[in-house]
Amino acid sequence: MWDIEACLTDHKPRDVALASGIRPQGLPIHELWLRVTIDRDLNVVDAEASSEWVPYPGHCQSAPPAYRALIGLNLFRNFRRNANRLLAGVAGCSHLTELCAVLPTAAIQAFAGDVWNVREEGGEGPDQGDVHAEPPFQLGRCRALRFDGEVVRQYYPRWYGPLRPDLPGDGSTKE
Repeated sequence: MWDIEACLTDHKPRDVALASGIRPQGLPIHELWLRVTIDRDLNVVDAEASSEWVPYPGHCQSAPPAYRALIGLNLFRNFRRNANRLLAGVAGCSHLTELCAVLPTAAIQAFAGDVWNVREEGGEGPDQGDVHAEPPFQLGRCRALRFDGEVVRQYYPRWYGPLRPDLPGDGSTKE
């Protein structure tokens, strides 16, 4: 299991007049946390949110329990769309819901090298005759790691070649 966290914190360099009162300089206007626990298949098995600092104390803190609705979603199967459907508007906190968007990317970073092969070594490549071999997960998912780009030519030479339309374009959410 892996915990993936996202946080939003904003500070002002001056005292700020909020509807709820003056927030002194240096204290956060918001400090919001969203954490999901995922399994190896990127399924959300637990979720929690917290509102440590908010502009409307005693009111904004009612939103975090709604984020338990993320349990059962998969970070790579329409996660952003489903999170928005479940938590948009008055169903959740707009800022916490926006944090959902970075969770698939954070999971990719957590899994790279531990769960998914991101190195050149091992396995058969396309130039070894195994057409079903898969390249390291990150290849073909961003501009720098294009199959026909310099990074792949230099660091992953057996996968270097024309673009691979048979692989997902961005891989981040399959949305």
